[in-house]
Amino acid sequence: MRYRINQIKLNVGQSRDDIPKAIRKKLRKPELKIYDMQIVKESVDARKKHDIRLVYTVDFSCREKLSLESPSNRDYDSMAKKTGPWDYDKRPVIAGFGPCGMFTALILAEAGKRPVVIERGQSVDERVKSVEKFWSEGVLDPESNVQFGEGGAGTFSDGKLTTGIKDIRISKVLKEFTEAGAHEEILYKQKPHIGTDKLRDIVKNIRHKIESLGGNIFFDTRLDGIITEESAEGRRIKGVKLLQRGAGIIELETDSLVLAIGHSARDTFEMLFREGFKMEQKPFSIGVRIEHLQKDIDRAQYGSAVLAETLGAADYKLNHRCQNGRGVYTFCMCPGGSVINAASERHTAVTNGMSNSDRKGIYANSGLLVDVLREDFPSEHPLAGVEFQRKYERLAYENGKGNLPKTKYKNFRENNNDAVRKSIPEFAAESIIEAMPFFGKKLLGFDSDEAVLTAVETRSSSPVRILRDSDHQSDIKGIFPAGEGPGYAGGIMSAAVDGIKTAEKILNVIFL
Repeated sequence: MRYRINQIKLNVGQSRDDIPKAIRKKLRKPELKIYDMQIVKESVDARKKHDIRLVYTVDFSCREKLSLESPSNRDYDSMAKKTGPWDYDKRPVIAGFGPCGMFTALILAEAGKRPVVIERGQSVDERVKSVEKFWSEGVLDPESNVQFGEGGAGTFSDGKLTTGIKDIRISKVLKEFTEAGAHEEILYKQKPHIGTDKLRDIVKNIRHKIESLGGNIFFDTRLDGIITEESAEGRRIKGVKLLQRGAGIIELETDSLVLAIGHSARDTFEMLFREGFKMEQKPFSIGVRIEHLQKDIDRAQYGSAVLAETLGAADYKLNHRCQNGRGVYTFCMCPGGSVINAASERHTAVTNGMSNSDRKGIYANSGLLVDVLREDFPSEHPLAGVEFQRKYERLAYENGKGNLPKTKYKNFRENNNDAVRKSIPEFAAESIIEAMPFFGKKLLGFDSDEAVLTAVETRSSSPVRILRDSDHQSDIKGIFPAGEGPGYAGGIMSAAVDGIKTAEKILNVIFL
């Protein structure tokens, strides 16, 4: 018989080899023979600083009948085998090779559909060179940068795989990441992450797998137009216009296109609006990056900075509802990480954070964000949120004299003319100042005068939603908006899962 047991606790530093003993103790069965043990989940319980524990969920086999639940044997691959085969000639096109486009392509490739992926940015190795040149020399490539290129915006991040969704497809995403080179601990860690340094090889390995299955990925190639025709059910895609760097416009015939374009593809949003796609405004957030010494965060979370050597650099997640009704929250927390310039347009300043896999940096950082509502936008135009973002990105560039403006929290709080404060809306500054003492009570030292703030963070989510139906199709048939850019995901995992769902829809709508 195979069982699952929760809440198996070990002391910090205690060997995992003691898990069977802890299971026997919890079940009060000292003679129980345990076989084929597998850790399903590992988390840290740090609520009692004097008694921090590692908490496990474990699957195991034994010959006795126990009053425990059996683990589910369902996984994505066993489910997916029921969905083929198909016979069809035309190749689906996927615009964007971030997590959404990557996993859409992988599922379609595994189904024998030989997808064509177009990515406006460069392959990851060339992209890294472009990004490092921007950081060191200030030379921005608008087509290949922190936002655009192989792996999407997530390639220059912490590679966090946490998500609020529950979906069987998550197991598929994690499995593919581990097969591509990620550590197997992502399969059971409560807050799994990969790290910027590891992601670069992982996205290449997934690309190679797609290519080995008959797919093609074209870099330096941007979606520049849609070719449609009238049908009995309305407008339908007939092909795409592609702009290849150094080669001009190319037309490609297709009857299925996935818009996995990412949340920063503003020129593509504008093109799609001109083409008549139904869109609507979507609320998002604006704010700053906040930095503390990582040892101070470790001390606040664990009671001792020394424990970070065993437990790993501490993280946090904080939120507060202000009197004005706006939420203030931390986002994309990067333990032992760096604050980076993530601009994708000239004469703008955009900040974000990233960490390497070991999270050994001196500083901790996270987004400190405030709700932006539709009524804050300058008009009712579907793309008004984009203009709202641009306004403050340009302000930040000016206030930082071409760089990211930085300040200490004390100055931000007390000086209305502070460069960072002037780079965000006043409602956002006031909301942050109101929330900080509450955050300081939840996490000792968070509201320190010495905390460093960097402006401006605007790209936590897309400011627009491209409407789609229950089959994931837009009002132009055969076109499938998916992932973060069109407003259906937030983060690596949810974007990848939406990509898998979209591939399933294509296989059932287009190829059946």
